[in-house]
Amino acid sequence: MKELLVVKNLKTQFKTEAGLVKAVDGVSFTLNKQEIIGLVGESGCGKSVTCLSIMKLVRPPGEVVDGEVIYQGENLLKYSAKGKEMSSIRGAEIAMIFQEPMTSLNPSLTIGQQLIETMEQHLGLNYKAACKRAADLMEMVGIPKAVERLDDYPHQFSGGMRQRVMIAMALSCNPKVLIADEPTTALDVTTQAQLLELLKDMVEKTGTSLILVTHNMGLVARYAHRVYVMYAGRVIETSTTKEIFANPLHPYTRGLLECIPRLDEEKARELVPIKGLPPNLINMPPTCAFLPRCPYRVESCYREPWAPLRSVDGKYGEHYTRCDVNTLEKVR
Repeated sequence: MKELLVVKNLKTQFKTEAGLVKAVDGVSFTLNKQEIIGLVGESGCGKSVTCLSIMKLVRPPGEVVDGEVIYQGENLLKYSAKGKEMSSIRGAEIAMIFQEPMTSLNPSLTIGQQLIETMEQHLGLNYKAACKRAADLMEMVGIPKAVERLDDYPHQFSGGMRQRVMIAMALSCNPKVLIADEPTTALDVTTQAQLLELLKDMVEKTGTSLILVTHNMGLVARYAHRVYVMYAGRVIETSTTKEIFANPLHPYTRGLLECIPRLDEEKARELVPIKGLPPNLINMPPTCAFLPRCPYRVESCYREPWAPLRSVDGKYGEHYTRCDVNTLEKVR
């Protein structure tokens, strides 16, 4: 597969009165054409900030301080966030479905106005053509009476319908990369399934590539081709989805999987939560950030710096983990 988006050593920091918050600390990943990858981890691990950094939407006191975001051979980080180059890419080439649609949609404008404005700006459509495409998109994402509802305001839509509008808006300019940041938050299970199936069909039919940001390992198992597990601002394990679920090597990844029930188990088992809390990103330890919560830690973990991602043998694809080799023997 050809790489469409390459993120290299991305670092994003926030200057606060308490100190420097290293929200994203050297994240790297690739996205291939017509592929779905999952960014997985607890709240606060840096998933959303990573995506906002790619889109150049991080606002002060946040700042991208290092790294590269290579899209079709161009480093997006060299462009000004408000410049013409980035404006032509954001929304048109790379689009994002934000976590909370009610705060992402303008409450003072109709849904039609917000959809049409995007297409007039990026596709150069006239008003009549943009109206027709807006209605077609709303029908495609499952909004009934689409032509009539173009004149409605965001508050007249339910949470699930607003999220469908966000998907329609993201798809309006036929983006090559779509970032879905917790797209099913606060939605019922049935609506979650409908929206994810819609995104999956979109990838298959239009060739768009999808970054699925979630803490839900069940969604990742069903929809993602590859997985990047994040913890404390870093990628701590990555491989194909099948490999991660069949052979999780990092203690944190294993902990995430032990928190969820599985249908392929012969008998019911007790779900085991991950004890403790994530580390303070202002005062990060020089050793493994997961050390205080790790049930597999060994003596050498207290002396060694946080291990880099290293390649290990994988049955279902290339497998990389940040865990120390001595601890890996206990995990296996």
